[in-house]
Amino acid sequence: MNYLLKLENIGYSVRDPSVTEGKRRKIILSKINFELERGKILGIAGESGSGKTTLAKITAGIIPPSEGKIISNFSDEWERIKTYPVQILFQNNGDIINPLRQIEPTIDETLQIRNRSKNNLAEKEKIFNSLNISELIRKKKGYELSGGEQQRAALARILAARPELLILDEPFSAQDPESQLNLLNLFKKINEEYKMTMICIAHNLSFLNKLCDEMIIMYKGKIVEKSLSGDLFSAPNHPYTKFLLKAGDYDLSYDELKFPG
Repeated sequence: MNYLLKLENIGYSVRDPSVTEGKRRKIILSKINFELERGKILGIAGESGSGKTTLAKITAGIIPPSEGKIISNFSDEWERIKTYPVQILFQNNGDIINPLRQIEPTIDETLQIRNRSKNNLAEKEKIFNSLNISELIRKKKGYELSGGEQQRAALARILAARPELLILDEPFSAQDPESQLNLLNLFKKINEEYKMTMICIAHNLSFLNKLCDEMIIMYKGKIVEKSLSGDLFSAPNHPYTKFLLKAGDYDLSYDELKFPG
């Protein structure tokens, strides 16, 4: 298997704030196992609080797991440039873009760190053109950008770093339908042009079905189903997966509005 990452028995817990005495832990993730194939897009869905973002942070190396291990198969060149080959596009793109700096110098700086060369014009133009970032936007500072422009500028900085894995954390939230479709096509384009492996976390299962090769469904910190995207939609196995699909189609009765698990 040509995997980029393999997660084995990943668990994550924190001290339970509701307990004033003792050492009882609150389990956030439990026995997470999956392989992420190089060049593929993996979708992760589940209700708020199911552990999706915590899993993303562990995968990106932001927080360590409480138990289990991650086996990576990254290229050797990452040892040379001393950076971690995983980037996250957060919901709040302001966390990535400096509000007081122009966009173009930020991309220049990232390319220079990545390539150790000042001759990065061709790659910079490719990134800006791929993301439809105009000359006007390039000269703006972060605080002068609209929400959509901030998202594209954040993606430009990520592409300049050329990670082997890009994690998308709820990229379709707070977007109108046209913007969601444009983003969907943009992520497909990035995956194809840059051969970039991706994990996409989202609530919208129909968008994940159009974007992703495989899907993971999480419930209460566990993976309850994992399959090819088409198979998950045509023949879901777990009751919670069926619940999410019905909810996405607005096909739940009043008594079904809350999953009984």
